[in-house]
Amino acid sequence: MSQVAVPYVALGLRARRIKRELLAAIERVVDGGMYILGPEVQEFERRFAAYCGTRYAVGVADGTSALILVLRSLGIGPGDEVITAPNSFIASASSTALLGATPRFVDVRREDMNLNPDLLEAAITPRTKAIVPVHLTGHPADMEPILKVAERHRIPVIEDAAQSVGTLYHGRRTGGMGYAGCFSLHPLKNLHALGDAGVITTGDERLYQWLLKARSHGLRNRDEVEFWSTNSRLDTLQAAVLCVMLDHLDEWIKTRREIAAQFSAALREVVGVPAEAPGCLHTYQTYMIQAERRPALLEHLKQRGVDAKVHYPVPIPMQEAARGLGHRRGDFPVTDWLAERIVSVPIYAEMTLEQRAAVIDGVRSFYRA
Repeated sequence: MSQVAVPYVALGLRARRIKRELLAAIERVVDGGMYILGPEVQEFERRFAAYCGTRYAVGVADGTSALILVLRSLGIGPGDEVITAPNSFIASASSTALLGATPRFVDVRREDMNLNPDLLEAAITPRTKAIVPVHLTGHPADMEPILKVAERHRIPVIEDAAQSVGTLYHGRRTGGMGYAGCFSLHPLKNLHALGDAGVITTGDERLYQWLLKARSHGLRNRDEVEFWSTNSRLDTLQAAVLCVMLDHLDEWIKTRREIAAQFSAALREVVGVPAEAPGCLHTYQTYMIQAERRPALLEHLKQRGVDAKVHYPVPIPMQEAARGLGHRRGDFPVTDWLAERIVSVPIYAEMTLEQRAAVIDGVRSFYRA
């Protein structure tokens, strides 16, 4: 039995490796005294927009706030509907519900676990005010057909890019193809803060100017409030940290892709492994396999020191919070099928060769016992 411990994440190890850079960035903020919307926020926004290939980026408090603010910019509220995927993190739908609108779901494709464009048009109603495809696990949704349907119906597309920093779809970064892109920079993301953070990307000048006010109480200036809004600013300290992290992002993605390729080559005979569609670059924020006998596999991995997770065992429409939407098991058959089989195994750039081998051996030994 393997004695190598493989935690699901190793955030402390990553931070220790770049500790001097992080502390230097934090010290500059401390000494500079600009703790709210300081120059580091603008620097991160400029660099992140350039990275994503968009005109603008606006730092916010977290990924959920990013979605809520962009939906608000469209005036979405009671009586409106927003289409998204049923197999995402709850924020993909709660951001709509919190505005009094109704989340509507379109089932996903088994191969990439993202919203199925072939089912999209049938879900559109006169009340549909936005489409929110999710780039799940670091693989892009199939944006070309989604954008075509949206354009035909004149519905804005908001990319839920929370899990896909750096992901490419036919040469374009996620977050740069729709009306806006909404990113989470939570510590579990490939690009992350030392706490909660988020960012919105867009090429729309009017949205950009509105967001600058909307993230800060609707203030036009220090003394004048243009509209009611919330406080959802990106902290200067976190922006400074993110500038450091951004320096290393492509290196981390490259290593994750190498590990993912190693996993896929070794595991595809015994489990379903992640797909990478032609013309796409998967960033593997999560390495998610499709496995039979999942409970027993999870216990087997645990006994061997491999900490695996499930993202997500209960689809959004089946959550207690969504009971009022009236969905039943079977409404989204591919999502249901995936929810019974998906397993996320550890993957991060800091994994040792022994840890990688422990993941592979753990999965293979279960199915070959």
